[in-house]
Amino acid sequence: MSKRIPVALQMYTLRNETEKDFIGTLKKVANIGYDGVEFAGYGGLEASELKKALDDFGLKPASSHIPLETLELDLNSVIEYQHVIGNKYIVCPFLPPERRSEQDYRELVSILNSIGETCHKEGLSFAYHNHDFELQPLSDGIKPLELLLEETNHDWVKAEFDVYWLTKAGEDPVKWLEKYQGRTPLVHLKDMTTEGEQFFAELGTGGVNLEAILNKGESSKVNWWIVEQDQSRRSPLDSIEISFQYLTKNYIKV
Repeated sequence: MSKRIPVALQMYTLRNETEKDFIGTLKKVANIGYDGVEFAGYGGLEASELKKALDDFGLKPASSHIPLETLELDLNSVIEYQHVIGNKYIVCPFLPPERRSEQDYRELVSILNSIGETCHKEGLSFAYHNHDFELQPLSDGIKPLELLLEETNHDWVKAEFDVYWLTKAGEDPVKWLEKYQGRTPLVHLKDMTTEGEQFFAELGTGGVNLEAILNKGESSKVNWWIVEQDQSRRSPLDSIEISFQYLTKNYIKV
């Protein structure tokens, strides 16, 4: 492909490591070769402290996962933090189980629009990250993920497609990238085991059609590939290195 899309790590993958040493873990991610990181918390660091660490290690902030409740109650503080660390993407990462009724999804449209509009005015982009539960059809047959993307403002609410959860729900990630082409600046790259119970796997070791997904990056205007492995059967640091090596060998050139 003509354009090299940078690769970030979702730091949730290394949550146990960051609990012990947040800044030291960032350095290890940089040493593996990742271009940036996606945050799921900041280790208690002030924005200026985190900015310095990122600069010291040559890492870029790809995006920040912020709980929906925080986005609803304290969006201005969230935005201020992003401005300091130089991050352009805010992501709603998860919908709590108590907010997944059909009525909840329909009410969520206006909530996401409001958050997205505020971010847009501040020069930031806002995206919604999916799991598999948003692919279970509502009473009228529409899938919640479709509802959220079709009914929200395309300029204010983007998608961060998670290819593992799309695949687990029986969906084809490539078709979702094609359907919402240009609206997916962030994509979570994950793989899935092919033997026994479906489980998270290092990139290139499972059955997700990663090649087809990666080939859609430029046409879909993906700005960041983001590696995440929710759980690992080996050291998470080993897992993220295996995944990065797969991308280096088969896709990115560094």
